[in-house]
Amino acid sequence: MDDELKRFLADFSTLTDLAASMQLGEHHGEQVWDAVEAHFGSTTAGIPAVTEEFGGHRLADASILLSGMDGIKRLVGVGSEERHHLSLGDLLQNRRHHRAPIAEPDYRTVDVGPDQSRRIVDYGLFLVDGSHGRLAVLLRGPHPQFGRAAASLEILGGRAEHVDAFTSWFRAEMRAQSIYRRHVVSFSANEFEPTTGGVTFHRRPQMTPGDIILPSGVLSSVERQVIELGRHRAALLRAGQHLKRGVLLYGPPGTGKTHLVRYLLSRSAGTTAILLSAGSLSLVAEAARMARALQPAIVVLEDCDLVAEDRGFGMGAQPLLFELLEAMDGLDADADVAFVLTTNRVETLERALAQRPGRVDLAVEIPKPGEAERRALLGLYAGSLGFSEETLDRAAEQTGGTTASFAKELVRRSVLRAALQDRDVTDDDLAATVEELMAAQSALTRSLLGAGSPPNPEDDDEVPDVDGTAEGLAYGSSFGWAPSPGTESRVAGFIDDPEG
Repeated sequence: MDDELKRFLADFSTLTDLAASMQLGEHHGEQVWDAVEAHFGSTTAGIPAVTEEFGGHRLADASILLSGMDGIKRLVGVGSEERHHLSLGDLLQNRRHHRAPIAEPDYRTVDVGPDQSRRIVDYGLFLVDGSHGRLAVLLRGPHPQFGRAAASLEILGGRAEHVDAFTSWFRAEMRAQSIYRRHVVSFSANEFEPTTGGVTFHRRPQMTPGDIILPSGVLSSVERQVIELGRHRAALLRAGQHLKRGVLLYGPPGTGKTHLVRYLLSRSAGTTAILLSAGSLSLVAEAARMARALQPAIVVLEDCDLVAEDRGFGMGAQPLLFELLEAMDGLDADADVAFVLTTNRVETLERALAQRPGRVDLAVEIPKPGEAERRALLGLYAGSLGFSEETLDRAAEQTGGTTASFAKELVRRSVLRAALQDRDVTDDDLAATVEELMAAQSALTRSLLGAGSPPNPEDDDEVPDVDGTAEGLAYGSSFGWAPSPGTESRVAGFIDDPEG
Protein backbone atom coordinates (compact mmCIF):
# COMPACT_ATOMS: atom_id res chain seq x y z
CA MET A 1 0.00 0.00 0.00
CA ASP A 2 1.57 3.33 -1.06
CA ASP A 3 1.77 6.41 1.15
CA GLU A 4 -0.93 8.30 -0.79
CA LEU A 5 -3.49 5.51 -0.20
CA LYS A 6 -2.58 5.36 3.49
CA ARG A 7 -3.16 9.11 3.83
CA PHE A 8 -6.51 8.80 2.04
CA LEU A 9 -7.69 6.02 4.36
CA ALA A 10 -6.59 7.95 7.44
CA ASP A 11 -8.44 11.07 6.25
CA PHE A 12 -11.54 9.01 5.41
CA SER A 13 -11.52 7.46 8.91
CA THR A 14 -11.26 10.91 10.46
CA LEU A 15 -14.16 12.10 8.33
CA THR A 16 -16.42 9.22 9.35
CA ASP A 17 -15.59 9.76 13.04
CA LEU A 18 -16.45 13.45 12.66
CA ALA A 19 -19.74 12.60 10.96
CA ALA A 20 -20.64 10.13 13.72
CA SER A 21 -19.83 12.62 16.43
CA MET A 22 -21.99 15.26 14.73
CA GLN A 23 -24.86 12.79 14.37
CA LEU A 24 -24.65 11.90 18.06
CA GLY A 25 -24.18 15.50 19.14
CA GLU A 26 -25.94 17.53 21.75
CA HIS A 27 -28.93 18.23 19.52
CA HIS A 28 -29.92 14.56 19.68
CA GLY A 29 -30.37 14.72 23.43
CA GLU A 30 -29.31 12.30 26.14
CA GLN A 31 -27.98 8.94 24.97
CA VAL A 32 -28.66 5.65 26.72
CA TRP A 33 -25.01 5.22 27.72
CA ASP A 34 -25.11 8.65 29.40
CA ALA A 35 -28.04 7.54 31.56
CA VAL A 36 -26.47 4.18 32.44
CA GLU A 37 -23.05 5.65 33.31
CA ALA A 38 -24.70 8.35 35.42
CA HIS A 39 -26.64 5.59 37.22
CA PHE A 40 -23.51 3.56 37.99
CA GLY A 41 -21.30 6.62 38.52
CA SER A 42 -18.64 5.18 36.21
CA THR A 43 -18.01 3.80 32.76
CA THR A 44 -19.98 0.69 31.74
CA ALA A 45 -16.88 -1.02 30.35
CA GLY A 46 -16.31 -4.35 32.08
CA ILE A 47 -19.64 -4.43 33.91
CA PRO A 48 -20.84 -8.08 34.00
CA ALA A 49 -24.02 -8.83 32.03
CA VAL A 50 -26.40 -11.80 32.04
CA THR A 51 -29.15 -12.59 29.52
CA GLU A 52 -32.24 -14.45 30.71
CA GLU A 53 -34.62 -15.70 27.99
CA PHE A 54 -38.19 -16.90 28.54
CA GLY A 55 -41.32 -17.59 26.49
CA GLY A 56 -43.10 -14.63 24.96
CA HIS A 57 -46.26 -15.55 26.88
CA ARG A 58 -44.38 -14.71 30.12
CA LEU A 59 -43.70 -11.09 29.10
CA ALA A 60 -46.66 -9.85 31.15
CA ASP A 61 -45.38 -11.73 34.21
CA ALA A 62 -41.94 -10.17 33.80
CA SER A 63 -43.24 -6.65 33.20
CA ILE A 64 -45.58 -6.72 36.21
CA LEU A 65 -42.82 -8.14 38.41
CA LEU A 66 -40.19 -5.60 37.37
CA SER A 67 -42.57 -2.64 37.52
CA GLY A 68 -43.37 -3.49 41.14
CA MET A 69 -39.83 -4.07 42.44
CA ASP A 70 -38.23 -1.72 44.94
CA GLY A 71 -35.55 0.81 44.11
CA ILE A 72 -36.54 1.80 40.55
CA LYS A 73 -34.80 5.08 39.85
CA ARG A 74 -35.72 5.44 36.21
CA LEU A 75 -37.50 3.61 33.38
CA VAL A 76 -36.53 4.65 29.86
CA GLY A 77 -36.72 3.47 26.28
CA VAL A 78 -34.45 3.88 23.26
CA GLY A 79 -35.56 6.07 20.37
CA SER A 80 -33.87 4.20 17.56
CA GLU A 81 -34.94 1.26 15.41
CA GLU A 82 -31.49 -0.20 16.00
CA ARG A 83 -32.65 -1.19 19.48
CA HIS A 84 -34.37 -4.25 18.01
CA HIS A 85 -31.13 -5.56 16.53
CA LEU A 86 -28.58 -4.67 19.22
CA SER A 87 -28.03 -6.08 22.68
CA LEU A 88 -27.74 -3.77 25.67
CA GLY A 89 -23.98 -4.28 25.59
CA ASP A 90 -23.88 -3.20 21.95
CA LEU A 91 -25.95 -0.12 22.69
CA LEU A 92 -23.55 0.89 25.46
CA GLN A 93 -20.24 0.10 23.77
CA ASN A 94 -20.61 0.62 20.03
CA ARG A 95 -21.02 4.39 20.19
CA ARG A 96 -19.15 5.35 17.04
CA HIS A 97 -21.56 3.70 14.62
CA HIS A 98 -25.04 4.26 16.00
CA ARG A 99 -27.05 6.52 18.24
CA ALA A 100 -29.28 5.48 21.12
CA PRO A 101 -31.23 8.50 22.33
CA ILE A 102 -33.31 8.20 25.48
CA ALA A 103 -37.04 7.95 24.73
CA GLU A 104 -40.25 6.66 26.27
CA PRO A 105 -40.44 2.87 26.81
CA ASP A 106 -42.44 0.75 24.36
CA TYR A 107 -45.71 -0.64 25.73
CA ARG A 108 -48.32 -3.12 24.61
CA THR A 109 -51.75 -4.05 26.00
CA VAL A 110 -52.34 -7.73 26.79
CA ASP A 111 -54.94 -9.89 28.48
CA VAL A 112 -54.17 -10.82 32.08
CA GLY A 113 -57.42 -12.72 32.70
CA PRO A 114 -60.64 -13.77 30.95
CA ASP A 115 -62.07 -10.25 31.24
CA GLN A 116 -59.02 -8.17 32.14
CA SER A 117 -56.31 -6.43 30.17
CA ARG A 118 -53.30 -4.37 31.19
CA ARG A 119 -50.61 -2.19 29.65
CA ILE A 120 -47.16 -3.74 30.06
CA VAL A 121 -43.61 -2.80 29.09
CA ASP A 122 -42.59 -4.26 25.74
CA TYR A 123 -39.15 -2.62 25.62
CA GLY A 124 -37.78 -0.70 28.56
CA LEU A 125 -34.58 -0.17 30.54
CA PHE A 126 -35.03 -0.23 34.33
CA LEU A 127 -32.30 1.59 36.29
CA VAL A 128 -32.52 0.12 39.80
CA ASP A 129 -30.79 0.68 43.11
CA GLY A 130 -32.58 -1.58 45.56
CA SER A 131 -32.23 -4.72 47.63
CA HIS A 132 -30.18 -6.46 44.92
CA GLY A 133 -27.75 -3.60 44.45
CA ARG A 134 -27.32 -1.18 41.58
CA LEU A 135 -28.50 -2.69 38.30
CA ALA A 136 -29.55 -1.85 34.74
CA VAL A 137 -32.23 -4.30 33.53
CA LEU A 138 -33.44 -4.26 29.92
CA LEU A 139 -36.79 -5.99 29.34
CA ARG A 140 -37.44 -6.92 25.73
CA GLY A 141 -40.59 -8.57 24.35
CA PRO A 142 -40.68 -11.09 21.50
CA HIS A 143 -40.42 -9.68 17.99
CA PRO A 144 -40.15 -12.47 15.40
CA GLN A 145 -39.88 -9.91 12.61
CA PHE A 146 -36.51 -8.93 14.09
CA GLY A 147 -35.39 -12.49 14.73
CA ARG A 148 -36.37 -12.49 18.42
CA ALA A 149 -38.87 -15.29 19.08
CA ALA A 150 -38.48 -15.19 22.88
CA ALA A 151 -38.74 -12.46 25.48
CA SER A 152 -35.60 -11.64 27.46
CA LEU A 153 -33.92 -9.73 30.25
CA GLU A 154 -30.41 -8.28 29.93
CA ILE A 155 -28.99 -7.52 33.35
CA LEU A 156 -25.93 -5.35 34.07
CA GLY A 157 -24.64 -4.95 37.60
CA GLY A 158 -21.69 -3.34 39.30
CA ARG A 159 -20.96 -6.66 41.00
CA ALA A 160 -21.47 -10.21 39.71
CA GLU A 161 -23.11 -11.36 42.95
CA HIS A 162 -25.76 -8.64 42.56
CA VAL A 163 -26.61 -9.93 39.09
CA ASP A 164 -26.75 -13.54 40.32
CA ALA A 165 -28.99 -12.66 43.27
CA PHE A 166 -31.34 -10.67 41.08
CA THR A 167 -31.57 -13.50 38.52
CA SER A 168 -32.45 -16.04 41.22
CA TRP A 169 -35.08 -13.71 42.65
CA PHE A 170 -36.56 -13.10 39.19
CA ARG A 171 -36.91 -16.83 38.43
CA ALA A 172 -38.55 -17.59 41.77
CA GLU A 173 -41.00 -14.70 41.58
CA MET A 174 -41.95 -15.53 37.98
CA ARG A 175 -43.11 -18.93 39.25
CA ALA A 176 -44.88 -17.57 42.31
CA GLN A 177 -46.71 -14.59 40.79
CA SER A 178 -47.68 -15.64 37.28
CA ILE A 179 -50.86 -14.15 35.81
CA TYR A 180 -51.77 -17.63 34.57
CA ARG A 181 -51.88 -19.24 38.01
CA ARG A 182 -55.36 -20.62 38.87
CA HIS A 183 -56.71 -19.74 35.39
CA VAL A 184 -57.89 -21.86 32.47
CA VAL A 185 -55.74 -21.08 29.43
CA SER A 186 -54.99 -22.52 26.02
CA PHE A 187 -52.07 -22.09 23.68
CA SER A 188 -53.14 -20.52 20.42
CA ALA A 189 -51.53 -19.52 17.16
CA ASN A 190 -54.60 -17.65 15.93
CA GLU A 191 -53.67 -14.00 15.50
CA PHE A 192 -57.33 -12.96 15.59
CA GLU A 193 -57.95 -14.32 19.09
CA PRO A 194 -57.25 -12.27 22.25
CA THR A 195 -53.99 -13.75 23.40
CA THR A 196 -51.02 -12.96 25.58
CA GLY A 197 -47.98 -14.17 23.69
CA GLY A 198 -50.01 -17.01 22.16
CA VAL A 199 -51.93 -17.86 25.36
CA THR A 200 -55.70 -17.34 25.53
CA PHE A 201 -57.65 -17.03 28.78
CA HIS A 202 -60.98 -18.84 29.19
CA ARG A 203 -63.70 -18.52 31.79
CA ARG A 204 -63.75 -21.54 34.05
CA PRO A 205 -66.89 -23.62 33.32
CA GLN A 206 -69.64 -23.57 35.93
CA MET A 207 -71.17 -27.04 36.19
CA THR A 208 -72.73 -29.28 38.81
CA PRO A 209 -73.00 -33.07 39.06
CA GLY A 210 -76.56 -32.68 37.77
CA ASP A 211 -75.14 -31.63 34.41
CA ILE A 212 -73.42 -35.01 34.04
CA ILE A 213 -75.25 -38.28 33.36
CA LEU A 214 -73.20 -41.36 34.19
CA PRO A 215 -73.70 -44.79 35.71
CA SER A 216 -73.06 -44.91 39.44
CA GLY A 217 -69.38 -44.73 40.37
CA VAL A 218 -68.01 -43.64 37.01
CA LEU A 219 -67.71 -39.92 37.63
CA SER A 220 -66.23 -40.45 41.09
CA SER A 221 -63.50 -42.69 39.62
CA VAL A 222 -62.35 -39.99 37.21
CA GLU A 223 -62.76 -37.15 39.70
CA ARG A 224 -60.80 -39.06 42.32
CA GLN A 225 -57.86 -39.59 39.97
CA VAL A 226 -57.71 -36.07 38.52
CA ILE A 227 -58.78 -33.87 41.44
CA GLU A 228 -59.03 -35.68 44.76
CA LEU A 229 -55.57 -37.24 44.57
CA GLY A 230 -53.90 -33.83 44.73
CA ARG A 231 -55.80 -32.96 47.90
CA HIS A 232 -53.96 -35.78 49.68
CA ARG A 233 -50.53 -34.62 48.55
CA ALA A 234 -48.87 -34.74 51.97
CA ALA A 235 -50.03 -38.26 52.77
CA LEU A 236 -48.98 -39.60 49.37
CA LEU A 237 -45.53 -38.03 49.56
CA ARG A 238 -45.00 -39.38 53.08
CA ALA A 239 -45.76 -42.83 51.70
CA GLY A 240 -43.32 -42.34 48.83
CA GLN A 241 -46.02 -42.24 46.13
CA HIS A 242 -45.89 -40.06 43.03
CA LEU A 243 -48.41 -37.27 42.42
CA LYS A 244 -48.19 -36.86 38.65
CA ARG A 245 -50.82 -38.94 36.90
CA GLY A 246 -52.62 -39.45 33.62
CA VAL A 247 -56.21 -40.26 32.64
CA LEU A 248 -57.33 -41.30 29.17
CA LEU A 249 -60.93 -40.70 28.05
CA TYR A 250 -61.75 -42.69 24.94
CA GLY A 251 -64.83 -43.50 22.88
CA PRO A 252 -66.68 -42.54 19.69
CA PRO A 253 -67.20 -38.89 18.70
CA GLY A 254 -70.07 -37.07 20.37
CA THR A 255 -70.30 -39.18 23.52
CA GLY A 256 -69.12 -36.53 25.95
CA LYS A 257 -65.37 -36.64 26.50
CA THR A 258 -64.99 -32.88 26.18
CA HIS A 259 -68.02 -32.35 28.41
CA LEU A 260 -66.40 -34.44 31.11
CA VAL A 261 -63.23 -32.37 30.80
CA ARG A 262 -65.29 -29.21 31.27
CA TYR A 263 -66.82 -30.68 34.40
CA LEU A 264 -63.39 -31.50 35.81
CA LEU A 265 -62.29 -27.92 35.18
CA SER A 266 -65.38 -26.62 36.96
CA ARG A 267 -64.53 -28.75 40.00
CA SER A 268 -60.89 -27.70 40.18
CA ALA A 269 -61.04 -24.04 41.19
CA GLY A 270 -57.60 -22.86 42.25
CA THR A 271 -55.89 -25.22 39.81
CA THR A 272 -54.11 -23.99 36.70
CA ALA A 273 -55.54 -25.68 33.59
CA ILE A 274 -53.73 -25.72 30.24
CA LEU A 275 -55.68 -26.85 27.16
CA LEU A 276 -54.05 -28.20 24.02
CA SER A 277 -55.80 -29.27 20.84
CA ALA A 278 -55.21 -29.46 17.09
CA GLY A 279 -52.14 -27.41 16.12
CA SER A 280 -51.29 -26.44 19.69
CA LEU A 281 -50.58 -30.08 20.60
CA SER A 282 -47.06 -29.41 19.33
CA LEU A 283 -46.57 -27.14 22.37
CA VAL A 284 -46.91 -29.97 24.89
CA ALA A 285 -43.36 -29.47 26.18
CA GLU A 286 -44.02 -25.79 26.94
CA ALA A 287 -47.36 -26.69 28.53
CA ALA A 288 -45.63 -29.20 30.81
CA ARG A 289 -43.06 -26.58 31.85
CA MET A 290 -45.83 -24.13 32.68
CA ALA A 291 -47.76 -26.80 34.59
CA ARG A 292 -44.69 -27.66 36.65
CA ALA A 293 -44.16 -23.99 37.53
CA LEU A 294 -47.82 -23.30 38.32
CA GLN A 295 -48.87 -26.55 40.01
CA PRO A 296 -51.34 -27.79 41.04
CA ALA A 297 -52.19 -28.03 37.37
CA ILE A 298 -54.15 -29.99 34.78
CA VAL A 299 -52.89 -30.41 31.22
CA VAL A 300 -55.61 -31.42 28.74
CA LEU A 301 -54.66 -32.92 25.37
CA GLU A 302 -57.74 -33.32 23.18
CA ASP A 303 -57.54 -35.79 20.31
CA CYS A 304 -54.17 -36.94 21.56
CA ASP A 305 -54.02 -39.61 18.83
CA LEU A 306 -52.87 -36.81 16.54
CA VAL A 307 -49.50 -36.90 18.29
CA ALA A 308 -49.51 -40.26 20.08
CA GLU A 309 -50.23 -42.58 17.17
CA ASP A 310 -48.70 -46.04 17.55
CA ARG A 311 -45.45 -46.32 15.65
CA GLY A 312 -46.82 -49.34 13.80
CA PHE A 313 -49.61 -47.30 12.19
CA GLY A 314 -47.56 -44.71 10.33
CA MET A 315 -44.19 -44.07 8.76
CA GLY A 316 -42.32 -44.54 12.02
CA ALA A 317 -41.90 -42.67 15.28
CA GLN A 318 -43.64 -39.30 15.56
CA PRO A 319 -41.45 -36.48 16.94
CA LEU A 320 -44.39 -35.03 18.85
CA LEU A 321 -45.00 -38.40 20.49
CA PHE A 322 -41.52 -38.26 22.00
CA GLU A 323 -42.21 -34.72 23.22
CA LEU A 324 -45.39 -35.94 24.89
CA LEU A 325 -43.64 -38.86 26.58
CA GLU A 326 -40.74 -36.67 27.68
CA ALA A 327 -43.15 -34.05 29.01
CA MET A 328 -44.95 -36.64 31.13
CA ASP A 329 -41.76 -38.34 32.29
CA GLY A 330 -39.84 -35.13 32.85
CA LEU A 331 -41.99 -34.00 35.77
CA ASP A 332 -40.74 -34.74 39.25
CA ALA A 333 -42.60 -37.44 41.15
CA ASP A 334 -43.94 -34.83 43.59
CA ALA A 335 -45.32 -32.60 40.80
CA ASP A 336 -49.06 -32.16 41.35
CA VAL A 337 -49.88 -32.31 37.63
CA ALA A 338 -52.63 -34.37 36.00
CA PHE A 339 -52.61 -35.12 32.28
CA VAL A 340 -56.10 -35.68 30.81
CA LEU A 341 -56.03 -37.13 27.30
CA THR A 342 -59.01 -37.67 24.99
CA THR A 343 -59.22 -39.71 21.81
CA ASN A 344 -61.77 -41.10 19.38
CA ARG A 345 -59.30 -43.75 18.18
CA VAL A 346 -57.87 -45.62 21.13
CA GLU A 347 -56.69 -48.45 18.87
CA THR A 348 -54.07 -46.19 17.27
CA LEU A 349 -52.44 -45.01 20.49
CA GLU A 350 -48.82 -45.74 21.30
CA ARG A 351 -48.43 -48.51 23.90
CA ALA A 352 -45.65 -46.59 25.65
CA LEU A 353 -48.24 -44.17 27.04
CA ALA A 354 -49.53 -46.93 29.31
CA GLN A 355 -46.32 -48.71 30.16
CA ARG A 356 -45.21 -46.50 33.02
CA PRO A 357 -47.09 -45.14 36.06
CA GLY A 358 -47.50 -41.38 35.84
CA ARG A 359 -48.35 -41.57 32.14
CA VAL A 360 -51.80 -43.16 31.99
CA ASP A 361 -52.96 -44.66 35.28
CA LEU A 362 -56.64 -44.85 34.35
CA ALA A 363 -58.30 -45.42 30.95
CA VAL A 364 -62.02 -44.63 30.84
CA GLU A 365 -64.33 -45.53 27.97
CA ILE A 366 -67.13 -43.05 27.28
CA PRO A 367 -69.54 -45.12 25.13
CA LYS A 368 -72.85 -44.29 23.48
CA PRO A 369 -75.72 -44.11 25.97
CA GLY A 370 -78.25 -46.78 26.68
CA GLU A 371 -81.97 -46.05 26.72
CA ALA A 372 -82.01 -44.92 30.35
CA GLU A 373 -79.19 -42.44 29.71
CA ARG A 374 -80.88 -41.14 26.54
CA ARG A 375 -84.06 -40.54 28.52
CA ALA A 376 -82.15 -38.62 31.17
CA LEU A 377 -80.40 -36.56 28.52
CA LEU A 378 -83.64 -35.61 26.79
CA GLY A 379 -85.06 -34.53 30.13
CA LEU A 380 -81.93 -32.48 30.86
CA TYR A 381 -81.93 -30.69 27.53
CA ALA A 382 -85.72 -30.21 27.43
CA GLY A 383 -85.64 -28.37 30.74
CA SER A 384 -88.94 -26.53 31.19
CA LEU A 385 -90.17 -26.89 27.59
CA GLY A 386 -93.11 -29.00 28.77
CA PHE A 387 -92.71 -32.25 26.85
CA SER A 388 -94.75 -35.04 28.39
CA GLU A 389 -93.07 -37.96 30.13
CA GLU A 390 -94.59 -40.38 27.62
CA THR A 391 -93.17 -38.46 24.64
CA LEU A 392 -89.70 -38.31 26.17
CA ASP A 393 -89.83 -42.03 26.96
CA ARG A 394 -90.85 -42.83 23.39
CA ALA A 395 -88.11 -40.60 21.93
CA ALA A 396 -85.47 -42.33 24.06
CA GLU A 397 -86.73 -45.72 22.92
CA GLN A 398 -86.69 -44.76 19.23
CA THR A 399 -83.17 -43.26 19.15
CA GLY A 400 -81.04 -46.30 19.95
CA GLY A 401 -77.40 -46.06 18.94
CA THR A 402 -77.29 -42.25 19.06
CA THR A 403 -75.11 -39.95 21.14
CA ALA A 404 -75.49 -37.09 23.59
CA SER A 405 -75.00 -34.57 20.81
CA PHE A 406 -77.86 -36.24 18.94
CA ALA A 407 -80.16 -35.88 21.96
CA LYS A 408 -79.38 -32.20 22.26
CA GLU A 409 -79.97 -31.68 18.55
CA LEU A 410 -83.38 -33.38 18.82
CA VAL A 411 -84.51 -30.81 21.36
CA ARG A 412 -83.02 -27.90 19.41
CA ARG A 413 -84.69 -28.90 16.15
CA SER A 414 -88.01 -29.41 17.89
CA VAL A 415 -87.88 -25.87 19.25
CA LEU A 416 -86.81 -24.55 15.84
CA ARG A 417 -89.68 -26.35 14.12
CA ALA A 418 -92.19 -24.62 16.39
CA ALA A 419 -90.47 -21.23 16.16
CA LEU A 420 -90.66 -21.26 12.36
CA GLN A 421 -94.45 -21.58 12.75
CA ASP A 422 -94.52 -18.84 15.39
CA ARG A 423 -95.90 -21.03 18.20
CA ASP A 424 -94.77 -22.84 21.36
CA VAL A 425 -93.11 -26.23 21.06
CA THR A 426 -95.27 -29.31 21.69
CA ASP A 427 -94.97 -33.08 21.97
CA ASP A 428 -95.83 -33.35 18.29
CA ASP A 429 -92.72 -31.34 17.39
CA LEU A 430 -90.44 -33.72 19.29
CA ALA A 431 -92.12 -36.78 17.80
CA ALA A 432 -91.88 -35.37 14.29
CA THR A 433 -88.21 -34.47 14.75
CA VAL A 434 -87.40 -37.98 15.99
CA GLU A 435 -89.11 -39.46 12.94
CA GLU A 436 -87.27 -37.08 10.62
CA LEU A 437 -83.78 -37.65 12.02
CA MET A 438 -84.19 -41.41 12.38
CA ALA A 439 -85.49 -41.82 8.82
CA ALA A 440 -83.29 -43.60 6.30
CA GLN A 441 -82.70 -40.40 4.32
CA SER A 442 -81.19 -38.79 7.45
CA ALA A 443 -78.44 -41.38 7.81
CA LEU A 444 -75.74 -38.85 6.98
CA THR A 445 -77.09 -36.36 9.53
CA ARG A 446 -77.10 -39.06 12.21
CA SER A 447 -73.54 -39.98 11.31
CA LEU A 448 -72.42 -36.35 11.60
CA LEU A 449 -74.06 -36.19 15.02
CA GLY A 450 -72.16 -39.28 16.14
CA ALA A 451 -74.93 -41.88 15.76
CA GLY A 452 -72.98 -43.99 13.26
CA SER A 453 -74.51 -47.08 11.66
CA PRO A 454 -78.06 -48.21 12.41
CA PRO A 455 -78.08 -49.87 15.83
CA ASN A 456 -78.65 -53.53 16.62
CA PRO A 457 -81.69 -53.51 18.95
CA GLU A 458 -80.34 -56.51 20.83
CA ASP A 459 -77.14 -54.68 21.74
CA ASP A 460 -78.57 -51.22 22.30
CA ASP A 461 -78.80 -51.16 26.04
CA GLU A 462 -75.81 -53.24 27.04
CA VAL A 463 -73.76 -51.07 29.34
CA PRO A 464 -70.46 -52.67 30.50
CA ASP A 465 -69.90 -53.05 34.20
CA VAL A 466 -68.25 -50.14 35.95
CA ASP A 467 -65.50 -52.41 37.25
CA GLY A 468 -64.45 -53.24 33.68
CA THR A 469 -65.54 -56.87 33.56
CA ALA A 470 -67.59 -56.67 30.35
CA GLU A 471 -66.20 -58.07 27.14
CA GLY A 472 -65.21 -54.58 25.98
CA LEU A 473 -62.28 -54.86 28.41
CA ALA A 474 -60.53 -57.09 25.91
CA TYR A 475 -60.83 -54.34 23.33
CA GLY A 476 -59.12 -51.78 25.54
CA SER A 477 -56.45 -54.10 26.90
CA SER A 478 -55.53 -55.40 23.46
CA PHE A 479 -53.96 -52.02 22.75
CA GLY A 480 -51.86 -51.89 25.87
CA TRP A 481 -54.31 -50.31 28.31
CA ALA A 482 -53.46 -52.71 31.12
CA PRO A 483 -54.19 -51.37 34.61
CA SER A 484 -51.48 -49.97 36.80
CA PRO A 485 -51.48 -51.63 40.24
CA GLY A 486 -54.41 -50.38 42.25
CA THR A 487 -56.22 -48.65 39.39
CA GLU A 488 -59.15 -49.60 37.20
CA SER A 489 -58.27 -50.48 33.62
CA ARG A 490 -61.56 -49.35 32.18
CA VAL A 491 -64.63 -47.53 33.38
CA ALA A 492 -67.75 -47.57 31.25
CA GLY A 493 -69.88 -44.51 31.36
CA PHE A 494 -71.69 -41.83 29.48
CA ILE A 495 -71.48 -38.08 29.33
CA ASP A 496 -73.68 -35.61 27.52
CA ASP A 497 -71.60 -33.34 25.32
CA PRO A 498 -72.63 -31.70 22.06
CA GLU A 499 -69.02 -30.96 21.21
CA GLY A 500 -67.60 -34.48 21.54
